[in-house]
Amino acid sequence: KLVESGGALVQPGGSLTLACTTTGLTLDYYAIGWFRQAPGKEREEVSCISSSGSFTNYADSVKGRFTIARDKAKNTVFLRMNSLRPEDTAVYYCAAEAQPLYRAMCVTSYDYWGQGTQVTVSS
Repeated sequence: KLVESGGALVQPGGSLTLACTTTGLTLDYYAIGWFRQAPGKEREEVSCISSSGSFTNYADSVKGRFTIARDKAKNTVFLRMNSLRPEDTAVYYCAAEAQPLYRAMCVTSYDYWGQGTQVTVSS
């Protein structure tokens, strides 16, 4: 039910913005996580945002370079990725889990997943 977009080939130091949207859910009521998986590596959660948008969290590997944000009017959650490195190369997935708006925290498991979008950082 979730659809990611925005993946591409980009040079080191470049930027990309990934989008996570859906036609089946109102993302306002869902905590959203962005994950990535590189070949031969385990899946890693890189960022998450609470349903209200009041809480965000980032993996140490992306802190200061990636920003997660909601656009309620577009029913979309974005992941802005700056200063990209070759080690950011992976398939990026978004995931959603229903969450009461008063919970200002990320979740530990997700019910809905997208199919992923490829990000390749290479010169």
